Amino acid sequence: VLCFPDPRTDPWPLVYSPLPVTLVFASYLFVVALGPIYMRQRRPLELRGLLVFYNLSMMALSSYMFYEFLVTSVLGNYSYLCQPVDYSWSELGMRMARVCWWFFSKVIELLDTVFFILRKKQEQVTFLHVYHHGTMLFNWWSGVKYVPGGQAFFIGMLNSFVHIFMYGYYTLASLGPRMHHYLWWKRYLTILQLCQFVAIAAHSSYNLFTECPFPDGFNTAVFLYILSLMALFLHFYYRTYIRGKQ
Repeated sequence: VLCFPDPRTDPWPLVYSPLPVTLVFASYLFVVALGPIYMRQRRPLELRGLLVFYNLSMMALSSYMFYEFLVTSVLGNYSYLCQPVDYSWSELGMRMARVCWWFFSKVIELLDTVFFILRKKQEQVTFLHVYHHGTMLFNWWSGVKYVPGGQAFFIGMLNSFVHIFMYGYYTLASLGPRMHHYLWWKRYLTILQLCQFVAIAAHSSYNLFTECPFPDGFNTAVFLYILSLMALFLHFYYRTYIRGKQ
């Protein structure tokens, strides 16, 4: 199935051209490379109030997107196994396209890395962290530009659900040492992320081997990308929770 830009989303901010996300990505790498050098002779910033506000805001945005993905897909009678892209200008079609665009909050999430650097938490800025944050920009740009609906909603819905808990965890952590007692579930958050990847990989591979009118190129790209994340997250899990305890 050939893919052409969706005429509904093509003129929208950040979507009309790959240049904006490319510039954002280049700026992100610039901060990752030079930020620690800038902070080397400076004190780490606390940012506690800002972090609480940011994490609560991202938690609220993730909740909104999860609700919109779920409700719109149910109202539109989307199959969770195989559904073509809905290019219609109907109210539901536009509603799904809009929430797909809001998933561009991946641009806002780059602030996660900026805050780590400003707080001199450089050990948190791992290859996994930078790879995941950076590549999601281009992955979702292509999704919003070409397939803002259909099976693309499943990825956004699951990821938004996981991010509700992830930013809830970050909110508690940003409140300071007195909250560490309540952060025992970090390991289970990683397991939830891995379950998300397994579900998306199974979903994409199923679409590849059935008569699904969703573009095979996107299913293949999603499947391969998810495999890379699974490998990196499994390595993180082993290093942190298994080898770390030994």
